[in-house]
Amino acid sequence: MLQPQRVPSSSPQPQSGEAETAMSGGNTWPVMSQDNFRQLSEYIQLHYGIKIPPVKKTMLEGRLRKRLRILGIDTFDAYCRYLFSRKGINSEFIQMIDVVTTNKTDFFRECGHFDYLVGKALPELSRTGRKIEVWSAGCSTGEEPYTLAMVLTEFAETCKIDFSIVATDISTRVLKQAKSAVYTHDRVEPVPMPLRKKYLLRGKDRRKGLVRIMPQLRAKVQFRRLNLMDRRFSLSEQMAVIFCRNVMIYFDRATQEELLNRFCDHLIPGGYIFTGHSETLHGMELPLVSVAPTIYKKI
Repeated sequence: MLQPQRVPSSSPQPQSGEAETAMSGGNTWPVMSQDNFRQLSEYIQLHYGIKIPPVKKTMLEGRLRKRLRILGIDTFDAYCRYLFSRKGINSEFIQMIDVVTTNKTDFFRECGHFDYLVGKALPELSRTGRKIEVWSAGCSTGEEPYTLAMVLTEFAETCKIDFSIVATDISTRVLKQAKSAVYTHDRVEPVPMPLRKKYLLRGKDRRKGLVRIMPQLRAKVQFRRLNLMDRRFSLSEQMAVIFCRNVMIYFDRATQEELLNRFCDHLIPGGYIFTGHSETLHGMELPLVSVAPTIYKKI
């Protein structure tokens, strides 16, 4: 259950001259006031780290309208009152963040990372003789952790390492999809053919064009719901490798630095952090050194 740290004492009212609904072609739909937007965007950034600037107001409004329709709520004022009520805190916050979060991922995305993992990081880490714990932070629908499972399984066949993968996301919706491990053929196109033949199972109904990750690979990945803004990650493992790619782009600079320092607390000395191609750690106070573009090692 979510326990918000700050709940507004009163629900916002539309600004003067600002309608709660709009009409077109005889149909009406709710309109988000500036007060509604400010209340929601500030709360989302405070508790989930996701920065939603004013230019994203239309996007937030459009996504949350789906929740209003499902709940049978007519206005964003009424939605905010419900969201911050005891009932809403217990049931709606998870649904709201599922709608708000953006989930974009692919198998073997930024493939240079996996080349470095196999060619440099894993040979070095395997020499310690320790089990290699890997964390996919912001795993979305599972393509990244299953890619890691393929790569690590292939490496383990020659180097005899033991490994496990923890995959986390804040969205219950994408975690459910990831756990099912079922994908369409177009989603698995980036997977090299030898690995497709080895680790993917065709669905019984060929017309649906679905494949599923093999049980042996699924067993290597443990999915958990986790909010990266939690002060404690509730992870007992000390990670050798952390993949957190194209997640921090939604956070402001101070939040990024704080998050990376907490990642480092869960990283073994000599462990690696992989970030997205548009994310930079330049100028941050971190116990990390750059070993390749968007790849960092704990010192």
